Amino acid sequence: MAWTTDELDALKRAYASGTLRVSYDGKTVEYGSADDLLKRIRTIEAEITASSGVPRAIAGYAGFGRGDR
Repeated sequence: MAWTTDELDALKRAYASGTLRVSYDGKTVEYGSADDLLKRIRTIEAEITASSGVPRAIAGYAGFGRGDR
């Protein structure tokens, strides 16, 4: 599904204000909880990032030694 930045912005505004009802593009959606709303925000952010062609950051582990090897 192709989400828009307008939808993402509306979701973020709703989350920031503590509202569970979001309206955008003539549609209204009511989420069951703030966690549901936050999950939708994270999903859309991930999809937009993936479709932009920008590689996601990958966490790794740094190795350190005392230099005696």
